Amino acid sequence: MTAHQHTGHDEPSAPQAQPDSAQKSAVHEHHPAEPIQPAAATHDHHHSATAGAPAAPGAAAHQGHGAHVDHRGHEEVFRNRFWICLALTVPVLLYSHMIQMWFGFTPPQFPGSDWIGAGFAIIIFVVGGVPFLQMAGPEIRNRKPGMMLLISLAISVAFVYSLVMLWIDPASGFFWEMALLIDVMLLGHWLEMRSVRQASGALGQLARLLPDTAERIRADGSVEPIAAAAVQVGDLLLVRPGASIPADSKVEEGSSAVNEAMITGESKPVDKHNGDTVIAGTINGDGSLRVRVTATGEATALAGIMRLVAEAQQSKSATQLLADRAAGWLFYIALSVASLTAIVWTAIDGFNWQVVERVVTVLVIACPHALGLAVPLVVAISTSLAAGNGILVRNRLALEQARLLNTIVFDKTGTLTTGAQEVVGIAASRGWGDDAALALAAAAEGDSEHMVAAALRRAAQRRQLELPAVNEFVALKGRGVQVRQGDRAVYVGGPRLLELLKLSPDATFRDFAAAAGEKGQSAVYLASENQIVAVFAIADAIRPESKAAVAALHGMDKEVALLTGDSEAVARAVAAELGIDRYFAQVLPDQKDARIAELQSNGRTVAMVGDGVNDAPALTRADVGIAIGGGTDVAIESAGIILVKSNPLDVVKTIKLSFATYRKMVQNLWWATGYNIVALPLAAGVLAPIGIELSPAVGAALMAISTLVVAINAQTLRRVDLTA
Repeated sequence: MTAHQHTGHDEPSAPQAQPDSAQKSAVHEHHPAEPIQPAAATHDHHHSATAGAPAAPGAAAHQGHGAHVDHRGHEEVFRNRFWICLALTVPVLLYSHMIQMWFGFTPPQFPGSDWIGAGFAIIIFVVGGVPFLQMAGPEIRNRKPGMMLLISLAISVAFVYSLVMLWIDPASGFFWEMALLIDVMLLGHWLEMRSVRQASGALGQLARLLPDTAERIRADGSVEPIAAAAVQVGDLLLVRPGASIPADSKVEEGSSAVNEAMITGESKPVDKHNGDTVIAGTINGDGSLRVRVTATGEATALAGIMRLVAEAQQSKSATQLLADRAAGWLFYIALSVASLTAIVWTAIDGFNWQVVERVVTVLVIACPHALGLAVPLVVAISTSLAAGNGILVRNRLALEQARLLNTIVFDKTGTLTTGAQEVVGIAASRGWGDDAALALAAAAEGDSEHMVAAALRRAAQRRQLELPAVNEFVALKGRGVQVRQGDRAVYVGGPRLLELLKLSPDATFRDFAAAAGEKGQSAVYLASENQIVAVFAIADAIRPESKAAVAALHGMDKEVALLTGDSEAVARAVAAELGIDRYFAQVLPDQKDARIAELQSNGRTVAMVGDGVNDAPALTRADVGIAIGGGTDVAIESAGIILVKSNPLDVVKTIKLSFATYRKMVQNLWWATGYNIVALPLAAGVLAPIGIELSPAVGAALMAISTLVVAINAQTLRRVDLTA
């Protein structure tokens, strides 16, 4: 028997499905093994060609523990390349004729010293430059030039030109400019990769709900352990107390309460008896069950949810970063200006090395160092700023998209509410008082593990009440509990307890219970000496920050919606109390995903805020998925943004940070590329007839200034006020 069967509380008369919250610890208590991590993430298209597709739901459900894409390994590769190339750049700078002229020094000379700069620059090109050439491949194949192709063009032209000039005029090469450009781009790429956590574990977390083994009952009644993957439709299985259900089944013998929170979101364990269905991945309570398998693999409810998550992941649009789009535009501009430069000056002076130098200068300075840092610096700072405010950004595109949201959809249980049953109202008879009634009820429930008992005890503890002494605890199955206080009997329970005691509430208690029922709340009675002395309203308590969060979102002109599996009465009451614009009640897990898609089809840009496994498809389908940090692991894995403090007000902070981050990105892109408006025409020789030309040295100085401005501007993001 389960704890709540011991205490005997009956369910409220008002419907209270509450399928939004998952029991946070159930999965981890019964599955201590490492989580499955199927390869479900991809790098951004300009990062690399490396990508992993989501594992098939059925496969993921039975594959056991698998490896996952190690994105941290890619980050370490770029970090190591950066430090190696930075160290190698020092001798390149020291032995550059232009640097020596600028700073007026002469490095040590020895046989072969004239080749030091070139030699180290070649190593830098191989170690740090070739990876960018490899990553430019997909951009060429997809005919979508971006940052990788622009970097590759600049460093390749500088490298080849400098090699040729070694035999013509070594002082005219671009080795040191090429080395610095590679260093800055490696640094930007490293910062970018470090700040982004790709969503890769949602399917693995879902698959983790299934047990690795099952116990099959043979025809002779003996039990044999088998692999969960070997379970077949029609098998009779033994499900012991505390074990996971291996497959969708129907109960043939036994009774228990099954925790279905991780699948349906139902916050209360569901009683199961002969003929009832049980779902794969749910956790059995304290009773023993014999179940007949009705569905396995792809046909199970869990596999269906996994398919929804996979489909939603694949439906994500490949939004490009602003920097990558700017790089694409700049690529075409650079090629156009370079071609025009070659054609015009060849027509004027004929083809010569001065024309080649002008063309090369245009192509090299068209890729400003600052462009490689413009977005990564803002991303790194905004990610750090978000973390300091209790917001973890797992997907930068989610943060970028948050500024465009116009509809915020909240899950109820565990998101707008605490996810735990609490005492939300008390009515006591004359001469008793709320505190006295609550203290006695909490004392009577002292030996009970039922969620109603826990709610009464927590309420008494918050009020710092001294509990009276009681004894002779008796569980009245399906009705409540009985204790003795001195020489009198005390009872706590729901409406069925009153039937047992043949008691009828007076008008005050009847009206109080009716009002609670309309809100989807449970009515729990306290009786003493054959009299009802108090009634308590028990419900999933609303978080204190929820109302302020809804009001703040309305102040930002955002529509707020409630999406819940709870009854119409519960949804209506919560929406009315919080001032929510619209609500969707009695929504099953797969329907949650469909509701988000429906809003999107109506032109809404939607954020989904949730915490349960049943929210995972909706979190992934939404334009921005925001997980409450106290939620289950799969919800967190399905979201681009995680609210560590489980505070709905942090949704407001997220949107404010999105606006601030976008502004800084745009500003930095202007600073990073704006000088090209002047630099490219000058490099092309537009003002050469009047004696004004842009030398490589001046172009390098402009690039350095642009990089410095970008770095300083990015730091000002730290002063943004995110107060909700």
